[in-house]
Amino acid sequence: MYTFIANPNARSGRGILLWKQIEQILKDRKITYQVLFTKYQHHATRLVHDLTSDGEHHTIVVLGGDGTLNEVIDGIAFLDKVTLGYLPLGSGNDFARGVGLPTDIQETLDEILAPSHYTYMNIGVLDYEDKHRRFAVSTGLGFDAAVCHQVMVTPLKAFLNRLKLGKLTYLGVALHKLLTLKPVTMTITTEDGITKTYHKVYFTAVMNLGYEGGGFRFCPAADCSDDRLDIITVSDLPRLKVLCLLPTAFKGWHTRFRGINIDTCTEVTVTSDRALPVHTDGEPVFLQKGIHVHLEDQKLRIITPCK
Repeated sequence: MYTFIANPNARSGRGILLWKQIEQILKDRKITYQVLFTKYQHHATRLVHDLTSDGEHHTIVVLGGDGTLNEVIDGIAFLDKVTLGYLPLGSGNDFARGVGLPTDIQETLDEILAPSHYTYMNIGVLDYEDKHRRFAVSTGLGFDAAVCHQVMVTPLKAFLNRLKLGKLTYLGVALHKLLTLKPVTMTITTEDGITKTYHKVYFTAVMNLGYEGGGFRFCPAADCSDDRLDIITVSDLPRLKVLCLLPTAFKGWHTRFRGINIDTCTEVTVTSDRALPVHTDGEPVFLQKGIHVHLEDQKLRIITPCK
């Protein structure tokens, strides 16, 4: 049986309209299913935790944006007993882009209902204070997180979503934050004990997939199934140069320039000399001066197209 976790408010309210179309397809094909609608922030986490705590195998399909997907993954009690499908309805859709899901919802649904390929995906964990949050795409400290925080509250997002230009929300907010954010000093320590200190840092992102922030390909080599996390740190650059480099990040061309530092790890601790915004898959976390990031022991099976 399929369990659909649906955000009816996704894409400025189009979520419920799309669900009605999907439900008709499920009925026509005589697919056994149940649907659970999210009603408030973090509701998906509670719904999925209750569902999966029985230790049985479940096939869960998420209908929503990267935020809803993040909540679902954060709530799974046993990662190795869940098969996950995703119907992307967000404005950023970095998860779908990172794992190569079709942009056409009908095509993606067909793949979910008759799977031909699976990706066994690493799941990241953000530790801060005494809390733990999972992520599928990325977690970050600084500029990228500040952008995510602002995108969550700006009315521009809903307006651009209605015009099917939601991706531009991230770019517009990014340009504003870049001009106002004060760089910091950060220290990054990986599991092998190697410590690097960077000055005038705009942000550090720890990435499980290549894209974040609505299509910025910050870590082009990131692979969600390689048991590694990729790290990007942007430092020691004038604002004007960062501004010029930002558009090149959509193609991943920024990595060839000085000041763009790429590392890989299985575990990392990042500390800042000032408290900064933090995010997991674009979902905001309160200001922090330090974070610890690692991988879950178990992988999650994702329905993906054949590569």
